[in-house]
Amino acid sequence: MIEELVTAGAATASAGALYVMAAARVVKQYERGVVFRLGRLLPEVRRPGFTLVVPIVDRLHKVSLQIITLPIPAQEGITRDNVTVRVDAVVYFKVVNPSDALVRVEDYRFAVSQMAQTSLRSIIGKSELDDLLSNREKLNQGLELMIDNPAVEWGVTIDRVEIKDVSLPETMKRSMARQAEADRERRARVINADAELQASKKLAGAAQVMSEQPAALQLRLLQTVVAVAAEKNSTLVLPFPVELLRFLERAAPLPGAQVAGASPASSGEGATAATAASAGETADPEALAAQARELAGEFPPGASGDVVRQLLEGLGEKGVPGLVGERAVSEAEPEAPEVLAEAEGEERTDSAEEARDDDAGGPGTSPGEGGARG
Repeated sequence: MIEELVTAGAATASAGALYVMAAARVVKQYERGVVFRLGRLLPEVRRPGFTLVVPIVDRLHKVSLQIITLPIPAQEGITRDNVTVRVDAVVYFKVVNPSDALVRVEDYRFAVSQMAQTSLRSIIGKSELDDLLSNREKLNQGLELMIDNPAVEWGVTIDRVEIKDVSLPETMKRSMARQAEADRERRARVINADAELQASKKLAGAAQVMSEQPAALQLRLLQTVVAVAAEKNSTLVLPFPVELLRFLERAAPLPGAQVAGASPASSGEGATAATAASAGETADPEALAAQARELAGEFPPGASGDVVRQLLEGLGEKGVPGLVGERAVSEAEPEAPEVLAEAEGEERTDSAEEARDDDAGGPGTSPGEGGARG
């Protein structure tokens, strides 16, 4: 009897051990267990840890709640501005409802992958190339919403969607490189123009200060000479005022100066001096000095103006030919040819009268005296 009881107890223990071994299940921390009893879903989701199911009757399916990284294959599409691009992305999602993920969709991984590819092609067609290259955050958010709307019913939530790479044709890359180079060149020119404007304002201010103090220009000239001489070269710096060149241009005799100076009545004292210079006579030094002072008064005040005025006055005192004659030509009236013709006629009349007086015995001899002398 006792042996039978021991045998029965051993058999029962063996059966219990077999049952426990067949019914025991372990659910990990990042998993949840969904039980189907005779094909019907039980409402209770098994938590992590040790759990038991009815052997042969129950089926336990484990669903991971970890974030799943799903790469989206590269998709080719045409943007809204008619540019062919190739875009690939990656989707991060996780299961929030294990029961819906098993019951509502056959394979939630494959479903999310196909939905992501379709949404990516759609977002490419709605966007422009500049948005794909520079405004990816907005596109990522739009792509996430497009994938997340149907995925909610599958017990899946989209955590993040990122566009990884945008491949462009080689021709488009060269065009964009030329555009970027032109833009950089435009900015460089604008910066250079702005620098020139600021430098011109500073130079204008410096010129105004130097005009108030003529000695400042001489000091600046000496600094320039020192800077050039410090480079150990054979460069010779000779400052030459521009006003002196203008004076020399005015003082140079013109081809019509002799014609204009042929008449003493054309331009007063200036014409008389020009006539004397053209005929080989010595010009009046006083007239030349007066003319030089008048020319020197036209130059602005300053170091260069003072030098030119001194030079003009010196040339006028020395009696430079052509100085007053050129000024006389420039100041001649538009009716100069007619005046010259009248002056020549009067000169011929005076010459004829003088010749008749010489034949008659001189201009100071009366008719009576001529008759008595005859």
